[in-house]
Amino acid sequence: MKIAFHTLGCKVNQYETEAMKEQFTAEGGEIVPDDAFADVYVINTCTVTHLADRKSRQYIRKMKRLNPDAVVAVTGCYAQVSPEEVRSIEGVDIVAGTDEKQNLPGYIAEFCRSRQKQYHVLPYEALEHYRSSGMITSMESRTRAYIKIEEGCDRFCAYCIIPYARGKVRSRRPEGIEEEARRLLRRGFRELILTGINTALYGRDLGYDGIEPLIARLNALPGDFRIRLSSLEPTVINADYVRRLLVYEKLCPHLHLSVQSGSDRILARMNRRYDRSGYLEIVDALRESDPLYGVTTDVIVGFPGETDEDFADSLRLAEQAGFCRMHIFKYSRRKGTPAAEMDGQISDEEKNRRSRLMLDKAAETASRFYGRCQGAVRRTLLEEETDGWLTGYTDNYIKVYVSGAKALLNQFCEVKLLHEYKDGMKGEIVNG
Repeated sequence: MKIAFHTLGCKVNQYETEAMKEQFTAEGGEIVPDDAFADVYVINTCTVTHLADRKSRQYIRKMKRLNPDAVVAVTGCYAQVSPEEVRSIEGVDIVAGTDEKQNLPGYIAEFCRSRQKQYHVLPYEALEHYRSSGMITSMESRTRAYIKIEEGCDRFCAYCIIPYARGKVRSRRPEGIEEEARRLLRRGFRELILTGINTALYGRDLGYDGIEPLIARLNALPGDFRIRLSSLEPTVINADYVRRLLVYEKLCPHLHLSVQSGSDRILARMNRRYDRSGYLEIVDALRESDPLYGVTTDVIVGFPGETDEDFADSLRLAEQAGFCRMHIFKYSRRKGTPAAEMDGQISDEEKNRRSRLMLDKAAETASRFYGRCQGAVRRTLLEEETDGWLTGYTDNYIKVYVSGAKALLNQFCEVKLLHEYKDGMKGEIVNG
């Protein structure tokens, strides 16, 4: 049986797709590209924006045209929060919510026997246990591997549908995480990326004081590798907490720290539970440990009630924080969230205008960060060959382009950063 997977959205979805691929492969399935002719198409959906929903529907229709007899299974966040809408899409045979992904092989086998449509979506109240999807042993990348450590979120930001799609906070037992990390390291991976719906909440339900004990446990594992956090939420942690993480030498000096807005008034409307000064205190604590500490972020433009002054505050914060990379999102109205009912909804034209301005600011702050890094020597993991260059990422998350032999791939090298180039910097290997 040939199975194709199409994944939308976050790193957690990507991890879960890899876990499903391993399940199907273990049962004799053949994984094919997502645009190939297949017997089964599995769509792992996102629902952060209306665009994500639309992309899911478009892919379902496209693949059904490619093979009208194919089995189409839709899972993920869109399936969880809008199951009836997904169910009504012509050609969908199986709908499985976020806590049902690990059961898809069985549901598909049952559909093939009975040709009866399958519908498996648990209510929010039932999303209360961490359900293991097995251990990942391989990924498309041969150098960096994701490890899912946590599920769910209880922050309920006013714009966000994800807590409803993913349920309550459920942490994976540290023993299982450590064992998966050991397996991945034995298979040659050199970077472990810890990911979850809200990784900063890891361990709270297990009685731990956040993610630090897990970092300490992984940091103690033998071998030449590094650990990267996919993100930490300033709604959960503060400057004192991040200082405690800075002592672990295998933890990369890079953190994705979503800010969403630089306006205290808008942050309050978003229910983000911090203000701009608290956010900048975290950034300052990181840069005290390393002036070139890489900080990446997310920013929402056009949130209901955002004035020109509020937007200007966001531009100023980007300048102050000196982000090395920014992801810009235009506010997307999501039914069922408090923000959807707020007054002061912003027009699409104005969202587009603010998005363009923020993208310009993102390019500006990235360029300035690269300028500060010029001449610095950073430990870099080389990952692939691209157009004659070896490329990889520094510890502080700059994509670098260097000349070198292919034998250096999946190796750590000391790289001197020279100047900005494409989406990162050119460099030269000084020790590798």
